[in-house]
Amino acid sequence: MGRLKIAVMVNNLRLGVYKGMEAAAEMGVTGVHLGTTVSGFRPEDLDASGRKKLVAHVRSLGLEFSAISAWGGNVDLGETEGLAENIEAGKRFMELAADLECGIWQGHCGIMPHSSDDPRWQIFADSFGSICEHGEEVGACLAIETGPEPPIILKQMIDEVGSPALRVNYDPANLILWPARYMKDAGEPYDRDQAFAEYQPTEGVDVLGPYTVHTHAKDALVRDGSQRQEVPLGDGWVDWPRYVALLEEHGFDGYYAIEREVGDDPVTDIRKAVEFLSTL
Repeated sequence: MGRLKIAVMVNNLRLGVYKGMEAAAEMGVTGVHLGTTVSGFRPEDLDASGRKKLVAHVRSLGLEFSAISAWGGNVDLGETEGLAENIEAGKRFMELAADLECGIWQGHCGIMPHSSDDPRWQIFADSFGSICEHGEEVGACLAIETGPEPPIILKQMIDEVGSPALRVNYDPANLILWPARYMKDAGEPYDRDQAFAEYQPTEGVDVLGPYTVHTHAKDALVRDGSQRQEVPLGDGWVDWPRYVALLEEHGFDGYYAIEREVGDDPVTDIRKAVEFLSTL
């Protein structure tokens, strides 16, 4: 087992993009995962020259972009309202990913129905197909983030679309957090065995491993029967040695991008996460 490729979600450091990149380099990682559509810095607004300068700056720090991140849950490709505009925006993100030389756009694209009989299923499939056809042309892929759907449902959608530009950003913590949310919303007590059997936070790699091009290194658990909580890496329910081993069995050689969305001291948490991943 070789050394893992580690990246940091630079916006999570809360230092600003450029200072965040410098901090990531000081932590000894080789990648940064760049958020878009955020206040203060919008790489999607850069022209071709600006994008080249950004890539050059990152490389001067000894880094590269692991992926870009867009649509953190505010766009639903299964809804007809505003769909044409969203599809065009998705094509532009494909171009940005290609221009920043990572070729991966990671995003949440709405909650897919859990059955292909649902009318929204085909809307999703057609939307993904249109965006990913453009991705194939420019040399980039959309890596859908795991969470709202069980792995088998996400695999079904990818297989139906049938494009090499539709891949997976595997976030094992999300596969703990989302079913807990669903159970709470339904007024049901949290059942860990049931949730893990359906959403497979770790074992789902056997389903989605061949499609996984990027992964979030994030951890989570459920306290007191219903309280969903993101926790520092290694403190949650993700079986990290098993997770890494399964990904390697499926030939994964991409980045483990540390995501830390909560906490009072993200810099310290992320630095500890780098140290943790370096032991695997």
